[in-house]
Amino acid sequence: MAEGKKTTILVERGKKLNKEGEKIMTSPEECEALRKAFSGPHGVEEKSMLEILGKCNPADLTTFRKKCPYIFSEDECGFEKWDSLHMKFFEKEFLRFQRAVIQWTMHPWERDALLVRKSLEEEPPLYNLLIELACTRTSDEFLGARKAFQCLYNESVEEFVAVRVEGFQRRLLVALVSTYRYEGKQVNEAVIKLECQKLGKAIKINENNEIEEDDEVLRILTTRSKHYLKTIHKRYEEAYGSNLEEDLDDIEILKDTVNCLCAPPIYFSEILDTAMSARPTEHEKEALTRVIVTRTDVDMKDIAEEFNRKYGAPLIERIEAAARGNYRDFLVTLVKRGLAN
Repeated sequence: MAEGKKTTILVERGKKLNKEGEKIMTSPEECEALRKAFSGPHGVEEKSMLEILGKCNPADLTTFRKKCPYIFSEDECGFEKWDSLHMKFFEKEFLRFQRAVIQWTMHPWERDALLVRKSLEEEPPLYNLLIELACTRTSDEFLGARKAFQCLYNESVEEFVAVRVEGFQRRLLVALVSTYRYEGKQVNEAVIKLECQKLGKAIKINENNEIEEDDEVLRILTTRSKHYLKTIHKRYEEAYGSNLEEDLDDIEILKDTVNCLCAPPIYFSEILDTAMSARPTEHEKEALTRVIVTRTDVDMKDIAEEFNRKYGAPLIERIEAAARGNYRDFLVTLVKRGLAN
């Protein structure tokens, strides 16, 4: 056969190539790889896109669009168009790695100041995020965030919270963001016993709405040191046979406050599990970045141990299964760094 009449399709190691030696996307495996690359739920597979899409000719792309009806829909004019909702979803997933890098490189004060603002500008407001920031940072760390907030927005965190929240939530949240807790280890056992009894009386005897109105509960949770509160937490369980967060389960805002102050690894492991669940909300998905970025150099080892104990799977394995591409690799790198510290 003459050279010029040779078929334009060559076969090399089972792959179809055109006459220029470029691979043609014909296999179901490549279509499936692209489908997964576009599907999230945490990031996208940039490598698959580069390896496959860069070699696609127009016919290949038509095949891909037709095989992904949930991404593309047939227009009445006779072409496959992007589904508008999936396009927005894809844009968010593509930016997830970028946002993680930006958060990681930010000064912690600026990052927390932005998160404070986000917590009450979302609808519905993210009270748990504000509690997380106020209760899991050291007094100096959150003071820095409050300074940064004033520089960025020309108002204090306290007034920002006070004008956006009402009732018991306002009393609790303003007190939490205003306090500068003692960071030492010294406690008075006699006072702890007395205040443990006050908490027990408020929680065990009163109804939920009465707990929220109890000034002693508010005072203890918003002014005492974390070491002091961890000791109260222990004494409470010894005295009543249940822990504080269990008895406050019906009042989520108080439960989150107790967990953030007394058991951050439990709180963060639950946040991570929810973020990597089957159908997380966008706010819940964003928490995956937030927790990994902000806790890597703080208590990642404790969080990973609690996560493994509570959910029976290593944190890194869950991230590798849930996330995609550069975003996944970046999060795994940070977690490994935290585990090595």
